[in-house]
Amino acid sequence: MPEGQSRRFAWPFWPVVPLYPYGQRRTLRQEVVKDTIWTFDQMQGTLYVVVPVRMTVVRLAAGGLLVYAPVAPTLECLELMQDLVQAHGDVQYIILPTVTGIEHKVFVGPFARQFPTAQVYVTPHQWSFPLNLPLSWLGLPRGRTFELPVNSPETPFGDEFDYQILGPLGLGLGPYSETAFFHKSSRTLLVIDAIVSIPAMPPDIVQLDSYPLLFHAKDSAFDEPTDTPETRRKGWQRIALFAFYFRPSVLADPSWGEMLSNAWNAKDKSKKAYFGLFPFKWKPGWEKAFHQLRGEGQLMVAPVLQSLIFNRGPQLVLDWAKAVAEWPFERIIPCHLDAPLTARPTDFLGAFEFLKGSGPHRDSRLPEADFALLRQISQWLKDSGVTPPPDRT
Repeated sequence: MPEGQSRRFAWPFWPVVPLYPYGQRRTLRQEVVKDTIWTFDQMQGTLYVVVPVRMTVVRLAAGGLLVYAPVAPTLECLELMQDLVQAHGDVQYIILPTVTGIEHKVFVGPFARQFPTAQVYVTPHQWSFPLNLPLSWLGLPRGRTFELPVNSPETPFGDEFDYQILGPLGLGLGPYSETAFFHKSSRTLLVIDAIVSIPAMPPDIVQLDSYPLLFHAKDSAFDEPTDTPETRRKGWQRIALFAFYFRPSVLADPSWGEMLSNAWNAKDKSKKAYFGLFPFKWKPGWEKAFHQLRGEGQLMVAPVLQSLIFNRGPQLVLDWAKAVAEWPFERIIPCHLDAPLTARPTDFLGAFEFLKGSGPHRDSRLPEADFALLRQISQWLKDSGVTPPPDRT
């Protein structure tokens, strides 16, 4: 990569949250609603399980911009932002819509420093671990950072946006909460983690760096996949299974002896290839598991949220979803995976059906076997006293 390009993509604070691609982050901007809404996608992950992380920018009626869930302010990102600032006015408001997602929180302070007149609004009940520090100690600007009030009309942007705050859900270490925003004039819903849709093909931002896709397309440490659309699709489908289940049932566990022997004989023993270690062995028919997970690309709640968070307060989540569904939105922009999504309130509410009634509060269309590791994690968290038990009533 040319040195000039490397500087444009550089993110020097990556050790704070050491996620791939570490110190080099590309940014893709997409116009969603002409002259009104734009998304900025970057990529992040671990063990090459990479997914998009997204910021949304909305033009305000009186001029200026509102930023929802900032991403890393690299030179490239700021250049793309400057285009919008020149055309529509400076950033007026920056929204931190989560209290839990460190992959979102870590960028708010650095982003806000690039726009020194912007007011920062954060979801209430912010916390940090291992010490619960003041927001200014976490890099958020003193004197212009405010908690979102319960009622959206009390904010200076309340005439253009409604919002609903989920929770907080008590999780022991700290609460879970996120804030959905509704842009009235464009009928657009902004959410952070609660809802996603899995694309059939790898997202554009992921395709800018094909290595993670090719890595997960391998069937063994000896493979050297050809970079083709089909190979990328194969790698993406496996990445999605990892991202949602951590360890899907279609993944076998090779022995350490087998892994070490294969690594010793692998052609690529570079650091980038984990010195030849490839601890994945896929069972025949794994493609079916992906198609079951994705469905027809409909809205869904990620299995991680189903198993570890939303089942700790199902009625609170349902009440929030019903309140959000009162808004007449026509599209949804989540902070991860596919976007924008053409969806209406009934589609949104349908994704939370699994929370109704008693039971394990799990999406019944997904195989129970794929939740095995998530159930083990949930049980360990409960037994260790880290989180309360799931609510089955």
